Amino acid sequence: MAPTEDSIIATSSPPHFVLVPLAAPGHMIPMADLALLIAERGARASLVTTPVNAARLRGVVERARHAKLPLEIVALPFPPPAAAGDEDDVVLPPGFENIDQIKDNSHFLPLFQAIHRLAGPLEAYLRAQPQARRPSCIVADWCNSWTAAVATRVGVPRLFFHGPSCFYSLCDINVATAAEHGLVPEDESEAYAVPGMPVRVEVTKATGPGFLNSPGFEAFQEEAMEAMRTADGAVVNTFLGLEEQFVACYETALGKPVWALGPFCLVNNSRQDVASRGHDESSGADLQSAVTAWLDAMEPGSVVYASFGSLARKLPGQLFEVGHGLEDSGKPFLWVVKESEVASPEAQAWLDALETRTAGRGLVVRGWAPQLAILAHGAVGGFVTHCGWNSVIESMAHGVPVVTWPHFADQFLNEKLVVDVLGAGVSVGAAVAPVKLFDDEAVLVLRGDVARAVSELMGDGEAAEERRKKAREFGERAHRAVEKGGSSYENLTRLIQIFGENGRSPQGNLKL
Repeated sequence: MAPTEDSIIATSSPPHFVLVPLAAPGHMIPMADLALLIAERGARASLVTTPVNAARLRGVVERARHAKLPLEIVALPFPPPAAAGDEDDVVLPPGFENIDQIKDNSHFLPLFQAIHRLAGPLEAYLRAQPQARRPSCIVADWCNSWTAAVATRVGVPRLFFHGPSCFYSLCDINVATAAEHGLVPEDESEAYAVPGMPVRVEVTKATGPGFLNSPGFEAFQEEAMEAMRTADGAVVNTFLGLEEQFVACYETALGKPVWALGPFCLVNNSRQDVASRGHDESSGADLQSAVTAWLDAMEPGSVVYASFGSLARKLPGQLFEVGHGLEDSGKPFLWVVKESEVASPEAQAWLDALETRTAGRGLVVRGWAPQLAILAHGAVGGFVTHCGWNSVIESMAHGVPVVTWPHFADQFLNEKLVVDVLGAGVSVGAAVAPVKLFDDEAVLVLRGDVARAVSELMGDGEAAEERRKKAREFGERAHRAVEKGGSSYENLTRLIQIFGENGRSPQGNLKL
């Protein structure tokens, strides 16, 4: 939708927000949604990325152009390889600009180093803006700590966007403080209580907070923590009706404003928007039609949807356990399998046989699937998820309870939030993270675990009905939050006003 007459921006020179997502699908998609939210309110939004990633976002550009929204994609040139060092230095292949392209863990660090070299091109872009388009605020991914020095040099306020739940982020800060005082056990499997939480949270070092905590990333993590401390505030993809106490505690711990503006995904409110979100091909609408037709034939609330995000890849041993578990649950299922997971003849033959056995009650989608459309369909009654925050909040926004199967980073704590605090999920029982992020050979969850969790989530008992009731309530709260007068709507109103050119004092200090 185009900005309305009662848009809060009435000047000829609207505020200009420059958004800098990390080059990973789970980071780019919510920030693209946020850019649309900002543009729909009449402020200018610029999404800064690289050429390969800009091509992935062309659907967002087309949508903005069609709706006459002030949104643009800025494609900075991807940095060439650094000067040659050791003979063992890893060189990224051409066109390698997104974390989901990684097929070997040795590529992770070089890609991150290349992303950090975008500081020069970003600064050049910011300085080249005419006065009428001068940036009012930079909103940068927490992992893009290199934007802090750029914002300082250019003299532009900076907010950081952190993709996880506020529950996770609060745990992260408190664990970091505890570690500084030697209060975190060295034993990876020893449980301990996270200090400073409004509810009791027990973690182990193996499943506790963790972004940029792999070997070789120590400097990046320290830089990210420092950039967080020096930012002017935080933007989070959550809403008060889901995490109010944790938003408040996180704000106190940071000592700066935390803007809860979610769920961002609800900016996608038309069939076309839902079909194309996160997908750069025109086949999105066709696939949605095929999936919707299959779901239309199912009973309300009877189907369990299974998908594990854009990064985690399962080799045949673990893949087979997932499929057999869904089959053994006896429930209708819609399962998204990555093309890379069934690339081998063995996996393809196995999956073909599974589809034959479960014809009529099972649908396997290879590659990308229209997740928002699936979660919004009345036939879907549960979601087996890796507990990435995007998937969790999208599920809650649509009133769908979850089976939780965390893999890494924030996901184990997101599981604790949704299962132990919100009461809207069932754990599959994953106790440790994979040894490797990509193509890990370990089989960590067995088919019996999957079948048990799915049956429990989709069952008819009192506990199952209570989970469904809570999920529906969170869905209703989510929609109220983004409507005019809702908490997220009004928070965005204040954010744009504060960082607009009329929201700053002559000295440049923010009127918070």
